[in-house]
Amino acid sequence: MKNLIKKMSIACLAITMFSCSSDDDSPAQQTIADIAIANADFSILETALTRTNLVATLDGSGQFTVFAPTDAAFNTFFTSLGAGVNVNNVDVNVLKAILLNHVIGSEIKSTAIPASTYVSTLSPFNSATNSPTISMFVQKSGATVTLNGGIDSKGAVVTTADVDASNGVIHIVNRVIQIPTLVDHVVDNPDFDSLQTAVTSTGGAFGDQSAVLTALSGLSATTPATLFAPNNAAFTAALGVGGFANGATAAQVTKVLQYHVTTAGNVRSNQLSNNQVVPMFTDPVQNTTIILGTGTVDVRDTASNLGRVFQADIQASNGVIHGINRVLQPVL
Repeated sequence: MKNLIKKMSIACLAITMFSCSSDDDSPAQQTIADIAIANADFSILETALTRTNLVATLDGSGQFTVFAPTDAAFNTFFTSLGAGVNVNNVDVNVLKAILLNHVIGSEIKSTAIPASTYVSTLSPFNSATNSPTISMFVQKSGATVTLNGGIDSKGAVVTTADVDASNGVIHIVNRVIQIPTLVDHVVDNPDFDSLQTAVTSTGGAFGDQSAVLTALSGLSATTPATLFAPNNAAFTAALGVGGFANGATAAQVTKVLQYHVTTAGNVRSNQLSNNQVVPMFTDPVQNTTIILGTGTVDVRDTASNLGRVFQADIQASNGVIHGINRVLQPVL
């Protein structure tokens, strides 16, 4: 009996040792940085991460989503910047901002992406401490994931999804995702198509609004603005029968568009307060008033109509957008 117990103990010990040995022999899962370094098609990405001191970040223990451009994608991007520009001589601060614009601070598998959403990248809006970070517009149709409008805009399309890493996931993309402006974010989101049509108009029903487009395009991180952006349904109501903008002249359309841009700078939703008076970009200046409810933000116009914010804090390089469900009415 003692011999039987002894033999069983030896057998159990052997099984335990074999199991431990098998676990030790299993290769450890690679980090995002490891995968980038090991993949020949990411040689420029590897160099870029090294130049900007971001290897340690993507080799760490956090969880990230990285939209990784291929070498071909980087080469196309550098060519667009000018002759002779490459990963070794491009401004390192520009390179770092661009790289961080491809990184999300949490793991997002492709199966978890809805039809459309905004996510925050790690690219800061400016150099201030605790600066807000640039937003990315993500769309999914079937298995196709499009970022910031895809290759028809300044974004990209995911070509290979869900490359798993120990500290997150990589989605390989076919373009470098450029940092969007206010106008880019309006163009990229189909729900702002009517606003885009109005702002980019050079004639027809809206008249020539090129001055408005020029003013928006001329904004920068040092002179940003906040845009309350009406969605398509809001424009349909404002331009339809009984809508206040139905039959508006070109000059009146200009005033309406200006009345959606605040002169107060980059105003995030957490900087808004109840009954706050917000000056808008009309000439002369007309004000709106912020009305805060339980979990709601409304903007009251000169006619006492309320436009509700349905999408807050879409951060661009030269300001921030709050999507609203009504075209605000100024004094025309």
